[in-house]
Amino acid sequence: MTIFVLNGPNLNLLGKRQPEIYGHETLADVEARCTDVARDLGLTLRFLQSNHEGQLVDWIHEARDAARGILINAGAYTHTSVAILDALNAFDGPVIELHISNTHAREGFRHHSFLAARANGVIAGFGTQGYELALQRLHRLISA
Repeated sequence: MTIFVLNGPNLNLLGKRQPEIYGHETLADVEARCTDVARDLGLTLRFLQSNHEGQLVDWIHEARDAARGILINAGAYTHTSVAILDALNAFDGPVIELHISNTHAREGFRHHSFLAARANGVIAGFGTQGYELALQRLHRLISA
């Protein structure tokens, strides 16, 4: 049971960029914790990050044949990308949208998500622990 964990722009700077909002953990720290959780759940992860919208779309297309679910933290593309939404709409498995911060407590433009229309659930504001919660939920959805 493979899950694609897709991370969008600027998440490569996690732990360095605005730690007062996003915390001090790096993306490598998050990946290590997710790998542990996935192992306990019997899941296999493909943990990926790109600053490029088209690369995220390509990985979503790849997931159609290679994954049972997608956990996506699309960063700013959440609020702008119809292309990512269209790619997710072509994926048959469950999708969890994730945000480290509570986007509804931030700037108004962050309150709208294009991806939420496709997501089976949205996790926001739980810090990097949200990744673990999302993996647990995806496991339940694909095991049902």
